[in-house]
Amino acid sequence: QVQLVQSGGGLVQPGGSLRLTCTASGRAFSTYAMGWFRQAPGKEREFVAAMSWSGISTYYTDYADSVKGRFAISTDNAKNTMYLQMNNLRPEDTAIYTCAAARSSEWQGRRSGGYAYWGQGTQVTVSS
Repeated sequence: QVQLVQSGGGLVQPGGSLRLTCTASGRAFSTYAMGWFRQAPGKEREFVAAMSWSGISTYYTDYADSVKGRFAISTDNAKNTMYLQMNNLRPEDTAIYTCAAARSSEWQGRRSGGYAYWGQGTQVTVSS
């Protein structure tokens, strides 16, 4: 059983930065596809970013158009930890952010149904 524990988040002013952390227990992040999703009040959950490793040194990433160039997904496989670095935050980025992991390294991309394990979610609020 894989457990994902998140940390980070909070309140930040527009233009600021935050880093979210997602730590996995039970298996190495390098062995399964992973992603970040978010859900704003009154809205459906939406895709933010995805990543999957292919071998030791090759990985693939994908980003929602709304965050491309501002957010970056990465992993520290030695620490079994995934990050979402969020820069130049905007009020419309306000949401609960949740990390996710699939059962294998097969690319899942934007399909939330492809992810079997989910973190507990963390609130990000962008406001002046």
